[in-house]
Amino acid sequence: MRADVIAIGDELTTGQRLDTNSQWISRELGVLGIAVGCHVTVPDDLDDGIRAVGAAADRADLLVITGGLGPTADDLTRDVLAAVAGTPLEERADALATVESRFARRGVVMPETNRRQALFPRGSRMIPNPEGTAPGLDVDLPTAGRVCRAFALPGVPAEMRLMWRESVVPALLAATGGSGTMVFRRIKCFGLGESAIEARLPDLVRRGRDPLVGITAHEATITLRIAARGTDEAACRARIAPTEDVIRDCLGSLVFGVEDDEIEDAALAVVAERGGSLATVEWGTCGMVAALASAAARRRGDGVYHGGTVEAPGRGPGGLEELVTRVEECRRQRGATHALGVGPVHAALADGALVDIVLTGAGSPVHQRHRLGGDATIRLPRAARFAFDLVRTTVAVAGDRGDSTRSAAEPRR
Repeated sequence: MRADVIAIGDELTTGQRLDTNSQWISRELGVLGIAVGCHVTVPDDLDDGIRAVGAAADRADLLVITGGLGPTADDLTRDVLAAVAGTPLEERADALATVESRFARRGVVMPETNRRQALFPRGSRMIPNPEGTAPGLDVDLPTAGRVCRAFALPGVPAEMRLMWRESVVPALLAATGGSGTMVFRRIKCFGLGESAIEARLPDLVRRGRDPLVGITAHEATITLRIAARGTDEAACRARIAPTEDVIRDCLGSLVFGVEDDEIEDAALAVVAERGGSLATVEWGTCGMVAALASAAARRRGDGVYHGGTVEAPGRGPGGLEELVTRVEECRRQRGATHALGVGPVHAALADGALVDIVLTGAGSPVHQRHRLGGDATIRLPRAARFAFDLVRTTVAVAGDRGDSTRSAAEPRR
């Protein structure tokens, strides 16, 4: 089976917004064993949409379309699909009731324009949208003596992904001869790059493996996703467990969490487990360290994070000794057992930037220096996450030894 992915929206073709939906959908299709042949992006134009969807239907067995399902006149995906299918649009009472109920729950009268979201090509099927007002469409497109199946989903990523998992995946499993259900398990890692992680996992990350293991990288965090099919959820999880055990055995402390865990969550968890607390101070990272720590603290709902100080880059310490002094001063002022200092970021380098990270506590301070490539949008999140990984690994090791800190670590890239 071949699939094409189509993204619709003027904001995409004009470059105002990046199309991350097509990337995500292609990865999901790969997990299901469905090859993606083409990505197409088209504006909010009826003729352009008809040409793009018609051509894709001629060459693919499956289309996944995102965007253009809103209530306004330029939301044309349903019109495009009706034109390609050669059927009229009809208002569905059940779809209209669903859209109306979304507004009623908020105590708001539905605008008349939202009736458009209850229009479906005759014979098509509705994909429920638990999070938004735009139902999805499941449409058969007759072409050249066969049928291409098209799934149209909203462009809002959170809505699209939920609808994909709850409705589209079961439909595709049935269409490809599968049965039962599919369960995913995400293992989160930090400390090595994507290729180095893969090298430590012999024969795990390959096409055709059962269960399948995928690997992705984002801001220095590596995610390993295990996907298993089975008769029910319990059977899927039983198939996943041995592969997860192999991953944990091979990667050891590089694994910091699962599912939606972030490295800052793991850092605060380790500090809290040791009965400690953390404060932060940073130079040149735009408050990213404090923002991530604050978000993690809100998720925890405890007082392990004692707050952070964001200093102007020009007021950064002149050397390592002064950096340690100022981080320790932050620790004392905020009454924390540990303080994390990040910066300044030395960006005037041909091959990237250098950033210093210091962790202080009751023992010797720990210092790391990292070389970071890319521009600021890449460097700063990476610097912040390297800092939280220093907290995680240092406090964990110190706790195992009965100390609050450990000796200085070797710099890592």
